[in-house]
Amino acid sequence: MAKIEIRTENAPTPVARFSQGVRKGNILQVAGQVAFDPATGDIVGTTVAEQTRQTFKNVQAVLAAGGASLADVVMVRVYLTDTAHFAELNETYAEFFTEEPFSARTTVYVGLPAGLLVEIDVLAVLD
Repeated sequence: MAKIEIRTENAPTPVARFSQGVRKGNILQVAGQVAFDPATGDIVGTTVAEQTRQTFKNVQAVLAAGGASLADVVMVRVYLTDTAHFAELNETYAEFFTEEPFSARTTVYVGLPAGLLVEIDVLAVLD
């Protein structure tokens, strides 16, 4: 079973040696996405809510390029820079995951490059 790189112009181009996503069989891993506008490379938004929305747009673009959607996601990892942002993240996150059963999720606190408040990666399983 071949490992296939997933690439789309609708999500930011990686700045290092990694793929936007990788699919092997029915498993699709989307690399950590942040709030970069894919067209300009600029950070979209200054709040966690704004950045989370852009980050999910980027995640959804890679999922779509790999033949999946948020409905196929079984695991979400969220990386926040500040514990004070947890409630705002949860409110915005709920805009994207509305149907049960909900995906599993882990949230950790990390340092990200200046201006970035959130990073998200997902694992999807396709039928």
